[in-house]
Amino acid sequence: MDSSTERLGDSAGTAAGLWIPARYRHDWALFADWCTATGQPPLPAEPEALALFLREHPAAPTTQRRRVSAINTVHTRHGHPAPGRSETVRRRLDTARATRLDRLAPLLLRKAAELPTTGWPSGLFGRRDALLLTLAATGMSSARLARLRRGDIHVDAGTLVATTESGERFCLRPESGSGASAAVAVYRRWAEILAFLDAYPNTDLLAQHLTDPVEAEQAALTDRQARQPLLPPIDRWGHLPLMPQPMTAQSLAALVRDHLAGRVPARAPLPLRRKGKLDDDPHGRFEIEVYLDPHYYERGVAARRHAHDSLGGLTDVFDEIEARADALLEDLLTVLEEL
Repeated sequence: MDSSTERLGDSAGTAAGLWIPARYRHDWALFADWCTATGQPPLPAEPEALALFLREHPAAPTTQRRRVSAINTVHTRHGHPAPGRSETVRRRLDTARATRLDRLAPLLLRKAAELPTTGWPSGLFGRRDALLLTLAATGMSSARLARLRRGDIHVDAGTLVATTESGERFCLRPESGSGASAAVAVYRRWAEILAFLDAYPNTDLLAQHLTDPVEAEQAALTDRQARQPLLPPIDRWGHLPLMPQPMTAQSLAALVRDHLAGRVPARAPLPLRRKGKLDDDPHGRFEIEVYLDPHYYERGVAARRHAHDSLGGLTDVFDEIEARADALLEDLLTVLEEL
């Protein structure tokens, strides 16, 4: 047997055939024994179980980090997601970070609740940004937020659950006594927008829906829809990318900071296409009222008069150029004939 590993196939609480690096042997055995005593599987272990293990086995921060490293290594070497990379465990290991998140989370959720859900395009931006702030309240990094797909979010017994590509779960649970987390309503409002665009990929119709919203049916996502980004960019006119793409991590982080600092400007209402003309005229255009200042036409006439005076002699110039070109051509032909 190699001196750097030990087979623990006969050890209680471990799967047969596990090979554990020697430096992690003691920490893994402690965790496996605790799992056996509490009736939980050590491999794969849930992040909540690891957090409970750390709470019931207090130690110095360096010791706790070493334990988590050992448990993560065993999991990844056997093809399982590392439970120690979850936000639950991170908060247990880094109390300063946990304190900071505990202070920021209520502020983020309050900002999310203040954003508009109707109006064009304010309701569109408000619904997306509300979900962004809500997910940021879990402690999820901007990079993870940027990689979220529509299929990564689901509701489980009133709890909003976001699962990252590495298998890490971030949960927003309901307050005691309430049926569902407020985050569930935030998510469903944005999911309604994406479902509406699945059925009617038309910005004009979306604008009317947000101005006079009606409940839209949200069918189960197809595989293609589930792979689409959850938080796409939106331009100033309310258009989402034709080919789905996510916002960058830098853009998401900047947007969260702007909301916290109150620097996000209010969205001015945009004109809507009149409903009465949509069905009758397939080529209908936006009805936009244009206000001209009293001297608009005078300036236009003066500009055209000036252009007429300035360019009036161009005809003579072009005639002269043409005559000189003809003369040069005649001279060239004469030279060629004499060769």
